[in-house]
Amino acid sequence: MPARTRPAALLDTSVVIASLDADEPHHAECDRVMAHGGHKLHAHALAETFSILTGGRHHRRLGPAAAADLIDGSVLPYVELVALDGSEVADALRECEARGVRGGAVYDLLHLAAARKAGVASLLTLNRRDFEALSRPGDPRIDRP
Repeated sequence: MPARTRPAALLDTSVVIASLDADEPHHAECDRVMAHGGHKLHAHALAETFSILTGGRHHRRLGPAAAADLIDGSVLPYVELVALDGSEVADALRECEARGVRGGAVYDLLHLAAARKAGVASLLTLNRRDFEALSRPGDPRIDRP
């Protein structure tokens, strides 16, 4: 019997970070998801990942070159990037306005817009509640790895 493959998902930055850091509580499952490959990643998540890696999260701080090398070798080979063009970002920002989305939730809504664009079955995140609050009927499922 052939192995069942999981449908492609869009990965949230939280999954990427946990896959890169063995000290993260959900490292094992996120690393398996990343190693599986074939998933999508909103291009903005690369900047978020770089920011977290270089910003001293958990009292660890990588230099910019090391962070870029880590992303290049441990993230990019395993994902397909999804970028929103200017009009898609503007539409998402109008959705923020209409729904009262502010602050950091704007970035989550942009990830959700990228998941919609990619046509994935699910958005994988360690922050389900944040995304479930933004999800609307017809959106990809919000799942944990």
